[in-house]
Amino acid sequence: MIPTPDDPASTLWRLLIDGPARGSWNMAVDEALLEGAASPGFMPTLRLYAWEPACLSLGHAQPIVEVDKAQLAAFGWDVVRRPTGGRAILHTDELTYSITGSADSAIFQGGILTSYRHISLALLEFLERFYLQPAMKDNPEVSVSHQESVCFEVPSNYEITLSNKKIIGSAQARRKNAVLQHGAIPLFGDIARITQVLTYPDAAARKRAADRVRERATNLRLEIGQTVSWQQAASEFVKAFESIHNIKFITSSLTPDELTLARRIEAEKFADPSWTGRI
Repeated sequence: MIPTPDDPASTLWRLLIDGPARGSWNMAVDEALLEGAASPGFMPTLRLYAWEPACLSLGHAQPIVEVDKAQLAAFGWDVVRRPTGGRAILHTDELTYSITGSADSAIFQGGILTSYRHISLALLEFLERFYLQPAMKDNPEVSVSHQESVCFEVPSNYEITLSNKKIIGSAQARRKNAVLQHGAIPLFGDIARITQVLTYPDAAARKRAADRVRERATNLRLEIGQTVSWQQAASEFVKAFESIHNIKFITSSLTPDELTLARRIEAEKFADPSWTGRI
């Protein structure tokens, strides 16, 4: 019998708390966890991490021509291509999460949309812990034009909004019997900074894009009127998953085999300009 998300038999998870790292390493670790997630004995894993320096991540199939490379270099920001789909995200001043496990794990059962909903229940609880009233976006319009190359412009099914503004951007990948979902929670800063490193026909188009992002997206500081530290956000995120899904976390670290695999994946893929620029 496959356990339900609240079944006590499915409550033991591994927790990885990582410090800030370069974008290529962050994506390599997530992919290494994805590769191992279908192995017998793999414990469902929640990983919380940050980025240093700031990094623009592109969706798996997003064209590299949408990146303004000169502006990116001027800011000293990195660029990486995610193993998941979706649109561009500028990772800075945020809490990033990833969840990996077997497709048979309680939280991932039922397919992509069902698992998105299971995870989103905990994301709602996370925001409610800051006395906010989030909503779970259901069946929105998901058409994306070239002008909408930013992830936070367009909520997808079961993503989270506050006052109709997107607050958490998530994406999922499935390989064989393994699943990865990762997502970004902006804590503070200008949500429209990303438009400074994407391509637009002219300055007026860039400004219109920035205005759209500010109209459609938000961050925690804007909503609660004070800055939430990464550590506080991480603590509340863990508590939300414990509460909603009856999870018991075991704080751990990557195994030697996972570290070796992540280093190889980073060198061969995410740190390789030919991979990042392949589309």
